[in-house]
Amino acid sequence: MRPELFVGDNDSLRSRLAQEFSDEASRAIARRGFCTIAVAGGSVAVEGLPALATLSIDWQRVHVFWADERAVPPTDPESNYVSAKAVWLEPAGVPLVNIHRMRADDADLFVAATAYESEMRAVLGASGQLDFVLLGVGPDGHVASLFPGHPALSEQHRLVTAVIDAPKPPPRRLTMTMPVLAHAERLIVMAFGASKAAMVAETISQEDSRLPVSMVLRRSRRPLVLADSDAASLL
Repeated sequence: MRPELFVGDNDSLRSRLAQEFSDEASRAIARRGFCTIAVAGGSVAVEGLPALATLSIDWQRVHVFWADERAVPPTDPESNYVSAKAVWLEPAGVPLVNIHRMRADDADLFVAATAYESEMRAVLGASGQLDFVLLGVGPDGHVASLFPGHPALSEQHRLVTAVIDAPKPPPRRLTMTMPVLAHAERLIVMAFGASKAAMVAETISQEDSRLPVSMVLRRSRRPLVLADSDAASLL
């Protein structure tokens, strides 16, 4: 599906993100009593996640997962978990029991991937469908830890897979796979800065793009791209 595109300044992007999540959470909670969300790190954590901390949501009914994680301790500044904890989870008061950290710092990434998949299915059920996925995107078009041309892109059966040779440091990571990201009820990709402009232009205008971000957006049922004016400057 061709993604919806919203371009604005950072305040308007955060406002749109907050409204989107509030609406999706309300629908999910009304439908089955709880909501599930998976988030990424990087610029989307810095620019986007603080907006969620301001929402008047019953966080007791929200389960938080990670789209990917680097193989670093949960106290490391490079950890996606520690970023979300500082700007969102602690300020919002999300219960610890509802926070499902990806243990990419475990010695055996393949065992860790299987364990996280089991944890997801325990909450999500057999389908593994998430209500809301929030991703950032790299200048190369990667999302989560799914990089252009990497074998992890072709994984179609697992919910989570190990990456031991990522093309950017650190090489060892865990990532949700393309099917689970694309099949979320609502998928949002946020893009900030001029370094993302060529990638955003290709993603929006080329239906046959092989960039991971293009692939996940095309497969999504309800995709939305939130971009600042620099990232959208080539459109």
